[in-house]
Amino acid sequence: MASAIQLHDPTVRRRMRLRAMRYLVTFIAPFWGVVGLLGRGAWTWALPLHAFVLVPLLEVLLPHPADNLSEEEENAALDDPLFDALLYVLVPLQWGILLLFLFQVNEPGLSGYEVAGRIASMGILCGIYGINVAHELGHRPKRWERDLARALLLTSLYMHFIIEHNRGHHRRVATPDDPASARYGEWVYAFWLRSIVFSFISAWRIEADRLRKAGHAPYGLRNEMIHALLWQGALLVAIGWGFGPFVLSAFLVAALIGILLLETVNYIEHYGLRRIRGENGQYQRVQHVHSWNSDHHLGRFTLFELTRHSDHHWKASRPYQVLRSVDRAPQLPTGYPGTMLLSLLPPLFFAVMHPRIHALVAEEPALRVAGREGSVTGNAR
Repeated sequence: MASAIQLHDPTVRRRMRLRAMRYLVTFIAPFWGVVGLLGRGAWTWALPLHAFVLVPLLEVLLPHPADNLSEEEENAALDDPLFDALLYVLVPLQWGILLLFLFQVNEPGLSGYEVAGRIASMGILCGIYGINVAHELGHRPKRWERDLARALLLTSLYMHFIIEHNRGHHRRVATPDDPASARYGEWVYAFWLRSIVFSFISAWRIEADRLRKAGHAPYGLRNEMIHALLWQGALLVAIGWGFGPFVLSAFLVAALIGILLLETVNYIEHYGLRRIRGENGQYQRVQHVHSWNSDHHLGRFTLFELTRHSDHHWKASRPYQVLRSVDRAPQLPTGYPGTMLLSLLPPLFFAVMHPRIHALVAEEPALRVAGREGSVTGNAR
């Protein structure tokens, strides 16, 4: 709990309110999404061009200082409700844009190029808000905030993510047991399949184990995986019944784009990094060196500090506004959008990332290279 002086220092509170305003940058994406859903021609591609052309270019050109908060500033930021309000307002906004998409994706007279642009725009919003903002809310201690996360995940048909990520990925990250931790030399396309399939299977196992320990039937009505499938099935039936098979298919493609964006982020966040297993057979505690990071501002503000991933894994309960840049945390060559594009060209991605990994392993006693076969090798070349 912050002291009364910290909570009521007008200078610090003003500074943190201005800092919160920086995250308004994230609303550029839904703005271009709406433009794409209402516009024609090249305007239908406004959001994809913004996200994967303009932002990567600017992140290469603009400075990216760490700008960590002092303890006093952290306390003030935690006390400012605007940081949370920015997350909450995105829930109805995401659902409103989804409804607009359902009406607009099959607008008469659209060319295939324009339909593809609208689907791609909705898919990007599913990834940024339907999953990423849900990721932040899904770590909150209050049940209603986690329910908001589930409402967002429903728009991307990925409601099991909150189970697997919170209770699986955070426990097993940077080990061979984690499907969402990419191995050294693994192509992103193979990773997509492995992570999607085995994360889904893992979520079922995690939920069944939880219910068994609580003395309930593992696959009964208390099972959150069954709840998720029922909600997602109901949404698909409603869309198919209300808008027809073409719009339903378009929504499925948009949701898949959002899922693949998430999995590409998963791929770059822990690529090639592995915790060391001790003599007792247990893996060491997750440390900052086990996640890749980026201090590039546009990505940070758009994604609510997801790019400060090492500090998130160090303490998952830490809200986004007080995540820190840590010197020991390895840095990506550019921001998330640029590195995601780079990962789609595996030979080039490996040429950039592998020397960085080898340098890290040489310096860090807490790190090994995550090999394809799941073994730990400290000097892979």
